Amino acid sequence: MKELLHIIQNDPEVPPGTITDHLTIPYVVHHPYCNGFLPEKCQISALVVLGGAMGANDDGRYPFLSDLKNLIRTTVAAGTPYLGICLGGQLLAAALGAEVASNRWEEVGTLTVSLTEEGTADRLFKGIPERFGTFQWHHDSFELPDGGILLASSSACPHQAFRVGETAWGLQFHPEVMEDSIRDWCAWDSSSQDETEELISAFSSAADSYGATARRLFHNFLGIAGMKHVDGI
Repeated sequence: MKELLHIIQNDPEVPPGTITDHLTIPYVVHHPYCNGFLPEKCQISALVVLGGAMGANDDGRYPFLSDLKNLIRTTVAAGTPYLGICLGGQLLAAALGAEVASNRWEEVGTLTVSLTEEGTADRLFKGIPERFGTFQWHHDSFELPDGGILLASSSACPHQAFRVGETAWGLQFHPEVMEDSIRDWCAWDSSSQDETEELISAFSSAADSYGATARRLFHNFLGIAGMKHVDGI
């Protein structure tokens, strides 16, 4: 079977961003918020699940989330590489029985995250500094599922990244984000609209180091999945 990266976009305003910006391997982006369609497990060589404005437990409003959590469980059980970003990390936690809490450990903006001792030795974070810049936009946060290993923390949000098994990771921060997405998210409510230019300025000031970290992280993930990819890192 041809190696294929599958990306789940849960929200029209939360696109893959830098993940697909210079991607040199075959991939497909699914939009279940439009049609409910998700790939079959047998089709997936690696799976990335993106963020979204909804919560991990909003199955009633977004029925595709139930099917997505089932897909995540089978993906993890099969040992297929999985990377969950923000909501995608929360869905990983929820799919494996951990709590995802609303309005807790909220963060918005360009903020520093620190790797734990386990994080510095983790394959996903190979070549990434112990302290690195991230862009955050979340009002919900995850507990660690049984067997989950904490890989990164911040002063405001102690659960920034975790691993389950050897090939599944959940992140709270947004390594994929681009300026256009930040502007879209700022338009979601009046309080963030007033902070748009401040948020963009801080993000732009950290763009070089942020971009290098994001490229390294995605490069590491694809390497773990056995997908050859060269993107100039």
